[in-house]
Amino acid sequence: MRAYLRSLNPQLPRDVWILQAGGLVNMFGNGVIGPFLIIYLHNVRGVSLGIAGLVVATGSLAAFASGFVGGALSDRLGPRVVLSGALVLAAIAFALFPLIRETWQAFALNLLVGIATGAFWPSQSTLLSSLTPPGRRHAAFAQQRMTMNVGFALGALVAGAIARTAHPSTFTLLFLLNAVTFLVFVVVLQFVPSTRHREERREPGRYADVARNRVFISYVFLNVILIGAGIAVMSELLPPFAKNTAHVSEPAIGVIWFVFSAVVALGQLPVVKLVEGKRRLRGLALMGVVWAGAFLGVLVGGAWFTGTQAAIVFGGAVAVFALAECLHGAIYAPLVVDLAEPQLLGRYMAFSSSTWQIGFFAGPAIGGFVLQHKPLALWPAAAAVCVLASAYALAIERRIPARLLRTPRVDSLAGVPGTMPNMALATDDPLSTDAQPAPHPADEASRIRGGGSPAPGTTRR
Repeated sequence: MRAYLRSLNPQLPRDVWILQAGGLVNMFGNGVIGPFLIIYLHNVRGVSLGIAGLVVATGSLAAFASGFVGGALSDRLGPRVVLSGALVLAAIAFALFPLIRETWQAFALNLLVGIATGAFWPSQSTLLSSLTPPGRRHAAFAQQRMTMNVGFALGALVAGAIARTAHPSTFTLLFLLNAVTFLVFVVVLQFVPSTRHREERREPGRYADVARNRVFISYVFLNVILIGAGIAVMSELLPPFAKNTAHVSEPAIGVIWFVFSAVVALGQLPVVKLVEGKRRLRGLALMGVVWAGAFLGVLVGGAWFTGTQAAIVFGGAVAVFALAECLHGAIYAPLVVDLAEPQLLGRYMAFSSSTWQIGFFAGPAIGGFVLQHKPLALWPAAAAVCVLASAYALAIERRIPARLLRTPRVDSLAGVPGTMPNMALATDDPLSTDAQPAPHPADEASRIRGGGSPAPGTTRR
């Protein structure tokens, strides 16, 4: 058992651990707000469920646009600068949320949050990739998902103990607490090296270069479906469904989200170990099928139970959903990085992050109105889309380059099964702080751009 636990050590550089610590604090704040945002807008400020869903979706639309700007600036200015600016903007926006009295104010502030979110994910993911040796990036992104979910779980638990729709001042406390965590992350970033990809002796990269990679575009389109019908629906719409249809209390909703995030936190590193050497797209296909089962569990909880009994059923469903989500943390973003050209990593990450924004736009926008008029119909519909996404994942697998089909094994890198020495960035790593990028293989680049067998946020994300 001790040997197995040691094998779960992600073996990441110290700078990555510092970055993850800042992310953990920040996600504590997001956990304080995440499960209760639509509840605040609907139950405290009187916004209808359909419009509240549009408010959340509008933020995602703004993030979609700002993400491309954030990705390009990350390549030019360095991701730490862009990430710091995004965190400050988000802190200001969330601090103003308690002042909402009119619907337009909710739209305006969530637009600001969306602009910040859009710049946050590509810059954060680029910085994480830049600080991590190539062979450990799947572990770094998985550890990011784990630490962020630890923060989110604790935040949701605290928020459930504080939030009361009958007392709007409790939500004021939650929003201010969230704003503070963004500023704490800014301080933590000062202890992380500032990295920037060097592009001397190269043609300037453009988003058009990324868009020509048809295999990459097919892959990120899969993520749009998985996020829109999966994570966005579960994370944004289950709380108001539980509150208003199944009559689950605020503390119980906090506990449900604690379970959700705690399962990801506990399961992420074991799942990383499990998927090493396994085919990546088949893992995502399995995830979609399991998510479909979890959504049917939510349907059962809402149709047959209320109150505490419904909360227990929902807790079981989100636990299953969260365990399967660990596959996404171990597979999706690392393959994005592997498909990317090094000097365009920020732009690739912006494309990848945009899939989250599209998903979080479509999921709440469409699902919010379904929830308002036919709440029980939402869950089997989401389940059906997840099954279709699984089929699509299997269909595009044959287009992925053979060398990228499987998650790298630790022992293949270290030479010793189950172990790996702590690694610092090598001087010839094209993403290290002082490195010149190694030439990208011309034959592979042309094959990828041509759509042959060859990429954000989420990271977590």
